[in-house]
Order: sequence, then structure tokens, then C-alpha cells
Amino acid sequence: MATADRRAPLEIAGETITAGARRRVDIPVSLLSNHTGMSLSIEVFHGKSDGPVMFVSGAVHGDEIIGVEIIRRLAREPALKHLAGTLLLIPIVNAYGFISNSRYLPDRRDLNRSFPGSATGSLASQLAHIFMREVVARSSIGIDLHSGAVHRSNLPQIRARLDDEGLRSLAASFGAPIVLNADFRDGSLRQAAQEEGCSMLLYEAGEALRFDEQAIRIGVRGALNVMHSLGMTPRGRISSKHAAVFSAASKWVRAPIGGIMRSARTLGHYVTEGELLATISDPFGAVEEPVRAVTAGLIIGRSNLPIVNRGDALFHLAQIVDPAVIGDMINSLESELDEEALVDGFSIV
Repeated sequence: MATADRRAPLEIAGETITAGARRRVDIPVSLLSNHTGMSLSIEVFHGKSDGPVMFVSGAVHGDEIIGVEIIRRLAREPALKHLAGTLLLIPIVNAYGFISNSRYLPDRRDLNRSFPGSATGSLASQLAHIFMREVVARSSIGIDLHSGAVHRSNLPQIRARLDDEGLRSLAASFGAPIVLNADFRDGSLRQAAQEEGCSMLLYEAGEALRFDEQAIRIGVRGALNVMHSLGMTPRGRISSKHAAVFSAASKWVRAPIGGIMRSARTLGHYVTEGELLATISDPFGAVEEPVRAVTAGLIIGRSNLPIVNRGDALFHLAQIVDPAVIGDMINSLESELDEEALVDGFSIV
């Protein structure tokens, strides 16, 4: 019978982690102007038996904090005691943005447009390079956790290249309400990882600088379901009773004028083409301009800010084949999550 010492140890950032061990590794990145050290911190779970190497990352955009809580809960899951393979948890990739409540690095660069990076480039480029070298190059699969921007919320969703059948299957196993086909963006972690031979799922849910309990639970459960599908854990979390809903395309509805917006629809609503989504008025009420759906679809993203300017992105609509299915899926998820036990016994309210 195989024993723990027969599986090769993991070498990462100059440290050796034996099979069956769990260790936090802090990789130095740079010093702040006041001489405070900044690092990329990774929680490593090196299972006793062979299996895939998977990473889960959060706060690539420093203000998208929902991934930090998802990873905190994931690290406490009992299922990880029986891990096959290796799990790398990176709750805060962009520590600079995280401590300043900002999406960006100090020089205003977007880390998720700086991959694969360079050892001698900008701070964003150097951080991207370290992440690629120490995390992505070791992994065969990754889940990157994101949220909407400031004042913008996203319905829990998985984004991936759905022409990859293996990735499509993993995306379905995650259990989010909807899976959206998404092309690569230049400089993104997902594109750079794919070129390195590491397939990725991108989870979008909630709003920047805010926690959303339902979105957090879906994220934790989804990561565990993917691990189970890969044979890394003996079981996942509760699986949805409905098959995944896929969308091949999506469109944004933008503000026709500037003014004060009053929304008539919210996340998770399916709307028909031409349906009223909101009304924009001037502050005196003399002007009333309707905002209507440019296509039939499910609202997967929306602005939460009533003050709008002409051209602002207000509602994100995902086109789906069977609108009846999505309502059942969302209702089923809400019911399952309400019944699900929490690892540490309480939720965020």
C-alpha cells in the first residue's frame, strides 16, 4: 500500500512540503516606501496520494474581496483532510490593492491585464511573473474568484471557454446558476494560464468591497464540487438538482441619458426584448426616459448606483435557450443553501 513518504514532496519558493502536510508559504514581492515587506501568501495542501494540482485565487483585483472569504471557508473544510493531489490557496493576490480598498496596484495598473508578467517590468508585471512561476506553472486547473466592480453586482456565474469539453464539464459541476462562454482578454490571468497549459474557471459574484452570503456559499461549494469531479476529494457539497444553464453570449444595456435611475428589475430576473428595466429622470421629474432590454435574457449584472451618466453600463443580459429552467435553478439553489450547514457555524449578515 502506498504511504505518504512515497509521494514526492512539493518544492515551492525554496520550501519543501512533504505529502500529507499543510503549510503557509510567504513569497517576498517588494518593500513599501516605509520599508514594510509585501509578500504573496500561499496556503499549500499537499495530499498524501497523487492527483491534480489546483489553485484557487482571490483579490487579483484588490477590492474584489468576496474571494478572500470563500478561500477562508474552503481552507477549513473537513474534506481537505482526505485530499488527493495538491491544493494551492491564494486568498489575496493583489495585496497592494487589498490594503487600500482599490482594484489596482499603486501605479494604477490592472494586475489582470499584466500577465504573464516580467521579472524586470512594472510592479504589476513582476507580481504577475511571480504568480505564474510559483502557482500557475505547477497547476493543471485553477479557479479565479472575482466580483462586480464598485457599485455593480453580479449574479453568481462561471465564465470559461465552453468549446473545451473538459472545461465545460467542470464549469457545469461547479453549480453556479449560469455558465457564460467568455473569450480571453489580453493580459488576463486566464489567458496566460491557458498558454501555460493550466485550464481555468472564473467565478464572478457579488459586488466589490462587499460580502454576499449566498454568493460566498455557492463559491465554496463550487470549488469543492470541482475538486470532487477531479477526484481530489471523496465528496463535494450538495449538488443542484438542475443541470447547468449555459449562455453563449451576453449584452450590456446602457443609459440613454444621464439622470436618476429607478430600477424595475434586479439580478436573476429573466426579461423579454423591449421589457422595461428602469426609468431615468432628471432631478425635477420633468424628464422620464425608459430603459428597455435590448434583447431577451437573464440579468446577470447590474449597476447599484442610482446616479447615472449617458452611456453607463446598467444591466448585463445573458442570452439563454430555456428561460423556464433558470428560475427553477435559482430557486433550488436558494433552498439548498438555506439548508446547508456552515463549517464555522455562522454566516455573514
